[in-house]
Amino acid sequence: MSETPGVAKLITIYIDADACPVKDEAYKVAARYGLKTYVVSNSYMNVPRTEMIERVVVEEGPDIADDWIAERVGAGDIVITADVPLASRCFKAGASVLSSKGKAFDEGSMGMALATRNLMDDLRSAGEITGGPKPFSKRDRSDFLSALDLAVSRLKREGFGA
Repeated sequence: MSETPGVAKLITIYIDADACPVKDEAYKVAARYGLKTYVVSNSYMNVPRTEMIERVVVEEGPDIADDWIAERVGAGDIVITADVPLASRCFKAGASVLSSKGKAFDEGSMGMALATRNLMDDLRSAGEITGGPKPFSKRDRSDFLSALDLAVSRLKREGFGA
């Protein structure tokens, strides 16, 4: 992406939307700050009718939505995803990455998240029953809202525009 000298890069939110339980919360924060938001999925879904929220429907297939997001993000962007490999790709590109439960991925947590994901994948492949994630709670929703608001505030302090 080319930048115009003296103009702050705009903060953009990218939502890995197929299984995201906090889209509505992300829309509210994006509206409060006037942020462009891309809702990326491989199936049609309703999004608010505003020029600041854009629905992107990619073709079906493994990692197509992930690739669309990862090819566009950089510093000053926020990615919302539960997909650890996508989170890693976006983090390496300089984006801020949040899980739907409000966990911000950073240098320290990314390696552990990838290792845990790979271990659980190996256990499932070997036939081990590992259970699923805990049910999504009101607390998770609240934690997400706080984390997204903090991420936007931090980026604005770092000189990115809204």
